[in-house]
Amino acid sequence: MDTLDRSVTPLAATVSRPDRVFPTLTPAQIKRIAGHGRRRAIASGEVLIELGQQPVPFFVVLSGEMQVLRPSAGGETLIVTHRAGQFTGEGTMLTGRRALARARMSEPGEVVELDREQLLGLVQTDPELSEMFMRAFILRRIELIAAGYGDVVLIGSMHCAGTLRVTEFLTRNGHPFHYIDLDRDADAQDLLDRFHVTAADVPVLICRGDAVLRNPSNQQIADCLGFNDAIDRTHVRDLVIVGAGPAGLAAAVYGASEGLDVLVLESNLPGGQAGSSSRIENYLGFPTGISGLDLTGRAYAQAQKFGAQLMVTKGAAKLACARPLYTIHLDDGGRIDARALIIASGAQYRKPAIANVSQFEGAGVYYAASRMESQLCAGEEVVIVGGGNSAGQAAVFLAETATHVHLLVRKDGLADTMSRYLVRRIEEHPAITLRTRTELVALDGDRHLDRVQWRDSRGVVETHDIRHVFMMAGAVPNTGWLDGCVALDGRGFIKTGPDLSPEDLTTAGWPLARSPYLLETNRPGVFAVGDVRGGNIKRVASAVGEGSIAVAFVHQVRHQ
Repeated sequence: MDTLDRSVTPLAATVSRPDRVFPTLTPAQIKRIAGHGRRRAIASGEVLIELGQQPVPFFVVLSGEMQVLRPSAGGETLIVTHRAGQFTGEGTMLTGRRALARARMSEPGEVVELDREQLLGLVQTDPELSEMFMRAFILRRIELIAAGYGDVVLIGSMHCAGTLRVTEFLTRNGHPFHYIDLDRDADAQDLLDRFHVTAADVPVLICRGDAVLRNPSNQQIADCLGFNDAIDRTHVRDLVIVGAGPAGLAAAVYGASEGLDVLVLESNLPGGQAGSSSRIENYLGFPTGISGLDLTGRAYAQAQKFGAQLMVTKGAAKLACARPLYTIHLDDGGRIDARALIIASGAQYRKPAIANVSQFEGAGVYYAASRMESQLCAGEEVVIVGGGNSAGQAAVFLAETATHVHLLVRKDGLADTMSRYLVRRIEEHPAITLRTRTELVALDGDRHLDRVQWRDSRGVVETHDIRHVFMMAGAVPNTGWLDGCVALDGRGFIKTGPDLSPEDLTTAGWPLARSPYLLETNRPGVFAVGDVRGGNIKRVASAVGEGSIAVAFVHQVRHQ
C-alpha cells in the first residue's frame, strides 16, 4: 500500500463551513438514497474509486471509514475522510468526467452505491437531497481548485498569451490545476531548459500525471482530460443547442428539466462573453452584482443536474438542413443528429482594422476583463475600446487595480449605448478618462505590446506607453458555419419570426401552413436566441429569457 502523506492538512480541516461541504445525512435521508441503489459490505483496503475512473460511482458510508486520497509518485495525500452518514462526490458527479482522486476504505464497513444515472434521477426527484448534494458538490469543487488538487500541472508565465488562454480554459471549465510560475520559480525554468523547452513551447501542461503537452490547444487539453468521453455521438438528440452562453445554458436547463434529451455544443469556453464579465449588476435577483463566471458556472451545473450534456472544444462547422433530422457537422469531422436545434452561437467583439492586432492577442490585447486579466495590468495604465455595457463594466472593474483607464469611443458619448448606472460611475471615477470621438490606430511592441496610438476627431494622434488594451467594440455574429441554411440579415445575424420575409420562406421551402414562431428561423424546428439573433436585446436577462422561450416552442414543434 502507498505511503500516506500526513504532512498536508486534509481538505475537510481547512474549509470554513464543513457542515455544508461535508454534511452528515440523517437516517431518513439515507433510507431514501438506499431505495435507489444497492448496499455493499466493503473490506478494509478495498478501492471503491480509482483516479481517472469514468464513470464515477456515488457512495454513502453506512459504517466504517473511507479515505479520499490524491495519489502521487511519492505516495498518497489525504484529502478527506468520510465516516458514517457522509457521502462521496464533487463536480465530477454532474459532468460525468474522470475521477480526480482515489477512494479507499480505511476501516471495514458497509456502503450504499449508486451509479451516476441513479444519482441524477434521485437529484431530479428529491428536492431536499438535490439541494444538499448540489451545494456540497459545487463547494467541494471550489475547495479542490483553491487547494490546487487535480490531475493537471500548468507551468507557464502570465506574460505569455498561451498561459493566459490555458488558465482561462481550465478555470471556465471548473477543473482544478496546480500552477507553477516561471517568473517566480527559477528551478522550474532550469528544469525546462534542461529538456530544451523553448519560449514557443510554453505553457507546458502535465496532464493526468503522464502526458506532457507543450503549448497545447484547448481541444488537446479537453481530449487528454476526457471532457467529452461520456458523450455518445451516435445518439439522436431531442434538442441540440449550439453555444453555451447565457441563452444556450438557459435553453439547456429548461429543455433538460422538461424531459428533453439535450446536448450543448461549445466550440470554446462555457459561459460565452458573459462568462468573462467582471461584474453584472443589473441582473434580476443579484442586487450586489455577480461575476459572469459565477452566474454561468451555476447555470452550467444546473443544466447538468437535469441531465443535459455539454461537449466542449467541438465546434459546429456546418449545418445540414435536410429533414426530419438536422445534422451538425463538427470541426473535428464528427456529426450530431437532432430533431430540433437552438442556435445560440453568439457574437464576438470586432477586431480593429490594425494590421498587427493578432500579434498581441493575449500579450497585451484582450477581449475579456476577468480577474486573470486584471492581475496582468495591476499598477499600469490600460485602454478599453468600446462603449457598451461590457466595456463599462470592464472600465469600472479594471480601475480597481490599474493606475488609469482610458475609455475610447467613436461616438459623442455613452448615453445611447450604456446603462445609466455605469455611465454615472465612469463619469465620477477619478481613474477613468472617457475619450469620445477617438479611435485606436496603432499598436507597437516586440513579444508584448509596449505602446499604442489613438486619434481624435481633430486628427490629432497621440502615442502612449500603454501595455494593455481591451477590445470590446462592435459585434460579429458567429454564423459562418450555417452555410446558407438559415436566412441572415444584412449584418450576418439570424432572422427569426416576423422578421422573415416571404422570400426567405420560399427559398427554404417552408413546408408548414403556419408561420414561423417568434424565435424560429425559416427552417421548422430551428431556433435562434441571444446575441446571434437579429434584433436581439444585448442583456443577459434577455438572452436567458429567449433561451427558455425557445424551449417552449420546441415542445410545440414536437407535438405538431
